Amino acid sequence: MVAQLIATDLGGLHVERMGSGSPVMLWHSLFLDSRSWCGLQDELARNHCVFVIDGPSHGRSQPVGRDFTFDECASAAEQVLDGLGLDEPVDWVGNAWGGHIGIQLAVRLPSRIRTLTTIGTPAHPLRPAERWTKVWPLVQLYRFTGPNPLLLKPLSDALVGSESSHLAPDLVKTVMSGFIDAPKDAMYHAMRSMMLNRPDMTADMAGIAAPTLIIAGREDITGWRPADAQAVADTMVDAKVVATAGSGHSSPLLIDRARVLQSITEFWARTDHNHPAK
Repeated sequence: MVAQLIATDLGGLHVERMGSGSPVMLWHSLFLDSRSWCGLQDELARNHCVFVIDGPSHGRSQPVGRDFTFDECASAAEQVLDGLGLDEPVDWVGNAWGGHIGIQLAVRLPSRIRTLTTIGTPAHPLRPAERWTKVWPLVQLYRFTGPNPLLLKPLSDALVGSESSHLAPDLVKTVMSGFIDAPKDAMYHAMRSMMLNRPDMTADMAGIAAPTLIIAGREDITGWRPADAQAVADTMVDAKVVATAGSGHSSPLLIDRARVLQSITEFWARTDHNHPAK
């Protein structure tokens, strides 16, 4: 394993590299960090060169002391690809926030993305009622109190799902520590920027040419379930939906990782068959 800090307009982004072969990029969910992949990166690295990115203000990446945009995140991701010297298209795997960044890259820079996999990544924006009655109060609560218990419970339910606390309590503790240990000011700006200002990406997804795998939890409490994902996939050129266990955006990685791994590897194999290298 090799780790490095890649300079971007959103500060240095920490990237770990493991394995060898065609390049795979992993970008985690908002609030969490690279520990939330729960070993999936090691499985993928058996046959690929896997790059695991900590997003701006998360994990071992540098904190950003201001609000920032999805466009800036996509540009930072591009700068990471350039900084790593990756000229060939990559297989992008994103969990929630990481999926949103992958969507933006696939739209803006289609030549850089060979395939796109999203896990627990809603295409729709927050509904107004959800924004002002649930999310905005949580952001403000965090601003003044940090990761207190009143905030941690609903956030943990949305991210890892209540079922994970019973099925994989040690993993939940490890995964949620990415949020608990984050620099408070930097995480506040990331929450404001990415939660409250997430755009509607349904039209973006309809314009994606790259083969796309959409993984959605059957019981996702935020309203992004397999049927919702399928409605978006039906508008796309080449998209497949896979249903997994879990009620949170990152639940599949904690309690249904074998299904996630199988789905991704089969998806890549199908893509290789349908689009052989020239």
